Amino acid sequence: METSMFAINSLKTMEIIDINTGTKLGYIKDFKVNCEEYKLEAIILPTQKSGWFSKNEDIELPWERIKKIGVDVILVDGEGIVENN
Repeated sequence: METSMFAINSLKTMEIIDINTGTKLGYIKDFKVNCEEYKLEAIILPTQKSGWFSKNEDIELPWERIKKIGVDVILVDGEGIVENN
């Protein structure tokens, strides 16, 4: 298995794409870190919903759903997550 190192700042500039639908999900807003185990638990994506009365709930995508980190994109399995948000 190929091991690559990425800085968090560079991950935040990569576009997130759902491999099931080809949908562009946006860019990473934040990370969820497990401080006891020293590992990333999830990436946080902003929702596309906006408006006066809409509630902005972020999408939490578990790290296990990341399938490939490329040069300028991150491919994820967004099944069941995108439809719910």
